[in-house]
Amino acid sequence: MSRIGKLPIKIPEKVSVEFKEEEIEVKGPKGVIVLSQHPLVRYEVEGDVIYVKRVDDSRKAREQHGLRRTLLHNAIVGVSTGFEKGLEVIGVGYKVELKGKKIVLNVGYSNPKEYPLPEGINARVEGNKIFVSGIDKQLVGEVAAQIRRIRPPEPYKGKGIKYIGEVILRKAGKSAKK
Repeated sequence: MSRIGKLPIKIPEKVSVEFKEEEIEVKGPKGVIVLSQHPLVRYEVEGDVIYVKRVDDSRKAREQHGLRRTLLHNAIVGVSTGFEKGLEVIGVGYKVELKGKKIVLNVGYSNPKEYPLPEGINARVEGNKIFVSGIDKQLVGEVAAQIRRIRPPEPYKGKGIKYIGEVILRKAGKSAKK
């Protein structure tokens, strides 16, 4: 039995989950997320708790059990509270600003790099920190990773874009000859 799959999912007060033939619609104060259903997984609703069960004990059903439970839980958390990922820009002269739905990064290249935010993603800038937020956990993480890829942190001085709380392993560099 999947340890993650057998955990119950509690539905918050302002969230509604509607099971249709081939999809699940999760509505909440922040928006709507539509998930696809898998034929090897079934859902049982008891009051304000959802249990995810698998149809049989095949390998494919076991694979989908934990995955479908996690996707549904992330959708419920997303429409009720949302997700946020923080990035930090470190380096002398490195700047970041928000212009409409674009993040403009001055991170050591000859021209500033612009990153257009996709639909459903919001960002805010506080000094040298960027906060990416939205209701889709996968999309928030992907956008944060793409922004980080513009200038990943380097191991000698630690300059670049890193996640807040990420530890960059530092290298010693060259030592002077004696």
